[in-house]
Amino acid sequence: MTITPLYAGLLGLLLLVLSFRVSMQRRRHMVSLGDGGKPALQAAIRVQANFVEYVPLALILLVLLELSGQPPALLHALGAALFLGRVLHAQGLTSNPGGKSFGRLWGVLLTWLMLLAAALLLIVRAITGL
Repeated sequence: MTITPLYAGLLGLLLLVLSFRVSMQRRRHMVSLGDGGKPALQAAIRVQANFVEYVPLALILLVLLELSGQPPALLHALGAALFLGRVLHAQGLTSNPGGKSFGRLWGVLLTWLMLLAAALLLIVRAITGL
């Protein structure tokens, strides 16, 4: 296995960046627990939490696809979609904490499309053996 570890590593680094952003917002606003009603801190917390909600299952799906022998190009496309989706989501929600943005929309869509494609591929593989 070489493809999933690449994306797991990249996503691990991204989680560290997102966690650091939460810590810096906490320090800036002097809030140790909760969000203190600060929109920038609320956004940073949600970006990090959203990442943690989606990425673990997505990586499990990706590793199962890799173990099932799916083509490397497909695995890279799914991994890249997940990584780009998470970066776009973080950028979009950070730049516009209270509303809609290009990054937030496309970040969520890329993440969902990756999950959908990976899940369907695994279901087809399980049913048909392909």
